[in-house]
Amino acid sequence: MPVEFLGIGGTHDGSETHSRSGGVFDKNYTLRLARAHEDFGWDRVLFAYGSGSPEPAQAAAYVATKLDKLQILLAHRPNVSYPTFAAKTFATLDQISDGRLTVHFITGGTDHEQQREGDYLTKDERYSRTREYIQIVKQAWTSDEPFDHDGEHYKFADFVSDVKPVQQPRPGVSFGGSSPAAYVAGGAEADIFCLWGEPLAQTAEQIESVKAAAKAAGRTDVPRIQVAFRPIIAPTEDLAWEKAHRTVDAIKTRTAGGKALTSRHSLTSPENTGSRRLLAVAAQGDRFDRALWTPTAAATGGAGNSNALVGTPETVAQALLDYYDLGVEILSARGYDMLGDTIDFGRYVIPIVREEVAKRDAAKVAPRIPAADALAIDG
Repeated sequence: MPVEFLGIGGTHDGSETHSRSGGVFDKNYTLRLARAHEDFGWDRVLFAYGSGSPEPAQAAAYVATKLDKLQILLAHRPNVSYPTFAAKTFATLDQISDGRLTVHFITGGTDHEQQREGDYLTKDERYSRTREYIQIVKQAWTSDEPFDHDGEHYKFADFVSDVKPVQQPRPGVSFGGSSPAAYVAGGAEADIFCLWGEPLAQTAEQIESVKAAAKAAGRTDVPRIQVAFRPIIAPTEDLAWEKAHRTVDAIKTRTAGGKALTSRHSLTSPENTGSRRLLAVAAQGDRFDRALWTPTAAATGGAGNSNALVGTPETVAQALLDYYDLGVEILSARGYDMLGDTIDFGRYVIPIVREEVAKRDAAKVAPRIPAADALAIDG
């Protein structure tokens, strides 16, 4: 089973541990960070979405024109454009990138953040809309004939897109969430289902929920699973743990007095199920399995991808392989010093994981010699 690595297409150098040093869209830094991913063995980067953040499709297009191999995962919220327009935007970006695009559809887990851009639907209504939106985009990508649509959220007539994606039949669709509604929508429509890093037992349960949802939707295949972590690595275990505690101290300094890290996420009472799950895990303990560490999630209020993997490159690589052995094919990682951690993770962790995955794959396909024949050969 192949393994892929997803990094972050950041547009500035700020993180939970420190403020950005320049503007919110630092074009030079954006390209430098993306090039580090391409140079150090990563497969793709995520261009994330926020109501006040730089428009990710344009940032992604800029990077795509400068780099030749790095693949793009573009985050998109259905509330910000009509699906026919979005389908053309995505197809154009797939043309610009020579077929390197995957689209990550975000339903939205926080009412206030959604309302900033005029979205007043309930959470369940948003999931219903996202599922319909994805279906329309898929049809727009693949249909050569005009089609009509009359659904719960969208209605139009005689649409056909003249621009088609390079990838055939279409680019990949990525989806995330940890609620029953998310499993249903993503299980039905996604090629990739994204989870935040939780202990192995809980991750296995979520994977089974996604598979069950796909089966209930009538699919004969299942989405590929992606899991995201915040790696904290150092040459020795002691140094890695010292670095981990410094990281949490820096986060706590920035959140002193209950100050949220961003306007999109509550530090104490997140609305979305995924963040509440991370906080529930953190309440059970600091350390799980081989290297999972929860204080980073607790310090940020479970904001997004926030559970860490702590240790030497070998320890973190083995922890990632534990998730691979559960069936996780895409490993997402983002450090707190995005550029430096991108390089270190790519230089020291990715090669170990790829080598071990290759060994596992080789063992699965190696011809099996019957016991009697083996004895004859030995004799």
